[in-house]
Amino acid sequence: MTSRTEDTIAIRISRTLADRIISGEIEPGSRLRQDHVAAEFETSHVPVREAFRRLEAQGLAVSEPRRGVRVAAFDLRDVREVAEMRAALEVLALRNAAPNITATILQHAEEATRAGDISRDVRSWEEANRRFHRLIITPCAMPRLLATIDDLHAASARFLFAAWRQDWEARTDHDHRAILDALRRGQVEAACTILANHVQWIGRRPVKSRSGPEREMFAIEG
Repeated sequence: MTSRTEDTIAIRISRTLADRIISGEIEPGSRLRQDHVAAEFETSHVPVREAFRRLEAQGLAVSEPRRGVRVAAFDLRDVREVAEMRAALEVLALRNAAPNITATILQHAEEATRAGDISRDVRSWEEANRRFHRLIITPCAMPRLLATIDDLHAASARFLFAAWRQDWEARTDHDHRAILDALRRGQVEAACTILANHVQWIGRRPVKSRSGPEREMFAIEG
């Protein structure tokens, strides 16, 4: 197996496992076993180890001496860190994107917001929400910044899915509409202020874990 082939397989494995971790299919604290993953993907341990390293770099897994690799747990401190980083970086992206945002982009962002408002489950809402945020910041044309923000949105999604696996409550996102209104008026700093407050708001709700008693979960809901 060539190095390039191993890299490709490692990327596929890491993306698949990341999706399972983010969606809550694999719970925090669960052990990731090299043998099982290698067997599932019909590959050697080399790309599996690389996939695990990618998950660690994303903050989705942790390597523990003599205990192997486990899915990373998270608490309110982690949620706050992601919220504050998103606020700082998305505002930076929006300021740089604003001069390049067109009426068409704003229309697509409006459509994403409407899709989120009528979502019947947390996954479709998260996809619509992420699409809205990506649309208004992509014109910044800063690929490293956008890649970092994408990673933060993945973390946000993980927090959200953990809190809302069931009984999703549809909501109207007034902040999104206020951001769009400010951008249409050319009020970039007002849009940035609304955006920063929007992504820093943390919701909480009691959730019964599949493997334990009920506990309070926190999520970024913007």
